[in-house]
Amino acid sequence: MKVIATNKKATFDFFILEHLEAGLVLEGSEVKAMRKGKVNLKDSFVKIVNGEAFLFQAHIATLATTNLHYKPDEKRPRKLLLHRKEIDKLFGKTQVSGMSIVALKLYFNARNKAKLEIALAKGKNLHDKRESLKEKIQKREIAQGFKEMQRNLN
Repeated sequence: MKVIATNKKATFDFFILEHLEAGLVLEGSEVKAMRKGKVNLKDSFVKIVNGEAFLFQAHIATLATTNLHYKPDEKRPRKLLLHRKEIDKLFGKTQVSGMSIVALKLYFNARNKAKLEIALAKGKNLHDKRESLKEKIQKREIAQGFKEMQRNLN
């Protein structure tokens, strides 16, 4: 599995409750651009429209080698390939309990197919974000302490 892009902001802003894997409908040179790493998932989200799941605000840049007459829109909505049961389940949970569906990471699987990991998520409050920052700082300090101990032992 080759990870192309991750959405670090999603794990900071949301509590991740459930993960799903979805395929993407891509056009033209978007796959080549993904292989070059020209993807940004920051602020991207999934919405269910007319019983179909779409990825909004994901930026896949066009390459310089792309045909001038055919350049797909970089931030266009992209259809996600999910089973009907998965779509219905996500739609029900987002309608009832006020949860969101966010994109976490974009990657190529073992068969070289572009896949998007999406998650059912619940928004964090400001104090929750502060706690997650404190935990992150503590983990970093512990790791640095272990490194210093290893250096002193050698």
